[in-house]
Amino acid sequence: MRELVRSNELVFLSWLDAFLRAEGIEPILLDTHTSVLEGSTLAIPRRVMVEDDDLVRARRLVEEAGEGHRLSPG
Repeated sequence: MRELVRSNELVFLSWLDAFLRAEGIEPILLDTHTSVLEGSTLAIPRRVMVEDDDLVRARRLVEEAGEGHRLSPG
């Protein structure tokens, strides 16, 4: 698994999840419960992970959608 995006923007994360699934990529959202336990949904960014084999395609799709500035380095 590799990190695609790290964000605490809930609307963007919801869009990204639906967008990737529509393209046949199954994202996994990490740190959701940790964020809630800390008392604020904005305190800890959530990580969107994808399988290693899907990373290049997922990055390209996000860039083509105009959201490349949100991608994690690497």
